[in-house]
Amino acid sequence: MNLRERYDAATASLEAPFAVVDLSALRANAADLVRRAGGKPIRVASKSVRCRAVLAEVLATDGFAGIMAFTLPEALWLAREGVSDDILVAYPTADRTALAELAADEAAARAITLMVDSAAHLDLIEKAAAGGATVRLCVDIDASYRPLGGRVRVGALRSPLRTPAQVRELAEEIGRRRGLRLAGLMAYESQIAGVGDLPPGRPARARVIHAMQRRSRVELARRRGEIVAAVREVAELDFVNGGGTGSVETTAAEKAVTEIAAGSGLYQPHLFDYYSNFRGRPAALFALPVVRRPAPGVATVLGGGYLASGPADALRLPQPYLPTGLSYDANEGAGEVQTPLLGATADLLSLGDRVWFRHTKAGELCERFADLHLIDGDRLVRTVPTYRGEGKTFL
Repeated sequence: MNLRERYDAATASLEAPFAVVDLSALRANAADLVRRAGGKPIRVASKSVRCRAVLAEVLATDGFAGIMAFTLPEALWLAREGVSDDILVAYPTADRTALAELAADEAAARAITLMVDSAAHLDLIEKAAAGGATVRLCVDIDASYRPLGGRVRVGALRSPLRTPAQVRELAEEIGRRRGLRLAGLMAYESQIAGVGDLPPGRPARARVIHAMQRRSRVELARRRGEIVAAVREVAELDFVNGGGTGSVETTAAEKAVTEIAAGSGLYQPHLFDYYSNFRGRPAALFALPVVRRPAPGVATVLGGGYLASGPADALRLPQPYLPTGLSYDANEGAGEVQTPLLGATADLLSLGDRVWFRHTKAGELCERFADLHLIDGDRLVRTVPTYRGEGKTFL
């Protein structure tokens, strides 16, 4: 039984559209992330999973510890549901209501760490959480690569804090504030972890990316080590977080880093096919039904316009995966209500047949579906709600 036959057999009782997670692929991807981390714990990036049941499945795997959430309301929910007692909120919050809830809940305040990168964040948190439990903080560090004397920036535009002196200054300021405690540091090297070094059909660009990433790794390892040393002179740190799916092994090799963040590699969306250092198995898929055969070599499926966030390019389109040999019409792409697919394979499809797709990104798929159907082998073993299915948006 080939992969498509296995998926079709496991979901024969379902009406498409629907989304699935292949548990055998998920477990294989999790095991590979643990191997690449070389003994350092992996904090699961929840935005790349967006399903409470799958988060629990991953956290039960040796080598994973803690969650990196994307909003404070999400972190409060996960803590209260008992999913984890170690949750780092990856992005700063300005949610005063959630901050007041955090400060009023001592158990949640012990479990959750907030992200900051300025004294203005401290002011906002102090005001909203006044008189409550001590709030744990993590300082976000700019991990971008800035060659040519800083005239060029490669990487995400995140924290304004870049130098050991800048980070130490904020650490000292946290130490002067009652009700706040510095717990950790984080630096996300998006130009390494989130950029594949094997762009398809672009060997010259691949060489440029290789060179940039090599130099960026050296620069960041030195600077991150200096920042950690400077902060440890004025504060105790529970953790130093770094990395992402694309840089697990190189970030884990840095002595200053105590844990790795990763999430996309669990589902292996198609954006992560273009890395030379690892190969994952597609684990999260969605199925659309064929509803038209408008011409020879064309099969039209229902819906499909599930575009990913990021720059507007062809990589943001979901990828027709099974059966192989299907592609988009250049004039239509993936549509809101229907998507024509072209290729000789289309002539083998009948009305009601499924076409299986992979999303560009990992967790964003779960914003389109209320449930994930968990497949093990050729069996549907469980259906679980996504965040959307539980009525949780968090954005």
